[in-house]
Amino acid sequence: MAQPAQLADVFAQLKAIIEPFAAWLKVEADTASGYSLNTPYVEQWKKELFFGAVQIKKNYVSYHLMPVYMYPDLLEGIAPALQKRMQGKSCFNFTALDPALLAELAQLTERGFERMRQEYGIA
Repeated sequence: MAQPAQLADVFAQLKAIIEPFAAWLKVEADTASGYSLNTPYVEQWKKELFFGAVQIKKNYVSYHLMPVYMYPDLLEGIAPALQKRMQGKSCFNFTALDPALLAELAQLTERGFERMRQEYGIA
C-alpha cells in the first residue's frame, strides 16, 4: 500500500504534467489533493467541457484525461505499461511513476489538448 507522502509526490508529478495547460483552460479545483481543468465555454455544447484532473485517492493517484475518451485513437500505440494503468476509458491510476511513463503521459496530454484545441477553437 502506498504511503501518503508517496502519493503526494506522485500527485505533484502528475499535476506538473497537466498544470501548464491552465494558461488556455479554466482551473476548476486546485487543492492539496485535487487539481482539475475545464475548457472555456464551447458554443457547440453550450457549456465548458471537462479536460482533465489529478486526484489523490485512498491508495493511488488518478489522472483523468477526457480527450482519450473523446478521441480513442489517441491511445493507439501507447506503451503496455501505461495501458496497464488505465481504469475505465479515460483514467490512469498510479502509486509510483517512472520517467518513461511520465514522458509518455505528458505527450498523450499534449496530443489530447491539441486535438481539443483544433476541434473547439481553444485559443
